[in-house]
Amino acid sequence: MHEYTLPVWVVAAAKSATNILIGNKFKDTEIIDLPNQKESIKVPVCSSALLDSGERSLAVSRCQSGLPLDVTRGLEIWAYIQFTNESFQSGKIVENGFPNWLDFHAGYGVGKFEASGQPCISRFARDLLCINLYPLLPKGSSIKVEIVLPEGKDRALKTSNEAFGVVDGLSLIGTQAEVQISASPDQLRNCKEILQNKCSKSTFDGCLTFVIGENGMDLALKFGLPVNQIIKTGNWLGPLLVAAAENGVKKLLLFGYHGKLVKLSGGVFHTHHHLADGRIEILTSLAFREGISLDLIDLISKSTSVENALLTLESKNPESVALIWGRMAKEIEIKSLSYVNRYLSSSMEIGSLLFDRKRQIRWAGLQGLKQINSLGLILKS
Repeated sequence: MHEYTLPVWVVAAAKSATNILIGNKFKDTEIIDLPNQKESIKVPVCSSALLDSGERSLAVSRCQSGLPLDVTRGLEIWAYIQFTNESFQSGKIVENGFPNWLDFHAGYGVGKFEASGQPCISRFARDLLCINLYPLLPKGSSIKVEIVLPEGKDRALKTSNEAFGVVDGLSLIGTQAEVQISASPDQLRNCKEILQNKCSKSTFDGCLTFVIGENGMDLALKFGLPVNQIIKTGNWLGPLLVAAAENGVKKLLLFGYHGKLVKLSGGVFHTHHHLADGRIEILTSLAFREGISLDLIDLISKSTSVENALLTLESKNPESVALIWGRMAKEIEIKSLSYVNRYLSSSMEIGSLLFDRKRQIRWAGLQGLKQINSLGLILKS
């Protein structure tokens, strides 16, 4: 089984279509070179053909992540390729982050940032396209690449993309070729190794930030959190909290989407939804403890998601939002420290910082506020 992330399958289709367009015979596998690695990988491709009397080409691949519960499993990918004779300056980067010889189009089913309309594609995915397509580019030509995910828009409804300001389809945001399973023991082991390496450096000042997922990482960097202190975690937050204390971390900031970190405020420290959920129940409990009116608590209990509960409360009673989500941030800090102290005595300060579906950083616990203030960052109300 070839267990690769979505960008790899996208590039395999694009490379296959490019090979057909320059006159090479179709092969059912493409050799994909990886950024900063000497070894290449072989990736299966379903089909490829010329279009429009040989002016364009199309290739199709099918994503095989190897994960039975992955939303991209079996996803069909279409890559349309066309050469243009427009001149370009080698190495010049245009607005969307691509070099100007590569005209990238996010077709149907590919996610775009709602605010800018730009495709939601990671640097790894861009680099992967560039290093595999540039050697095939005819001299003096540019290349137009359009990626279409026929089922992308429907499948995106099963993700949290909209929570991160991404609309119309699936994001191309992998950061490596191999699939990294956020709920697997291997993922936990990798995170622990990264943590130990950061903490063992002579420049380590005792401060770390745990961020869940690619979108959280992107927002953390834009907010200004120090990149050398950030570790992108998966769902094994409990063991990682203990590992941080064991490795001498003095101040730890938990940064993430409120719909994910709400679980910590209820004492759930493995956050994958296939293992444990209970988010609405936790939110209902937080509302009750804040003395919110029973009619609003009833609305929360009937909400289909934490985000829907937030939107409902903001329209009905905005004052209650600050109370409940402020309590959530506070409880995340309290419960997290309590979890660590089950296993060892620690004075580690744990802060929380939460953002909403519009990628706005909105709530922090007392420790979270202290930590971002010490960095000279400001939490906007």
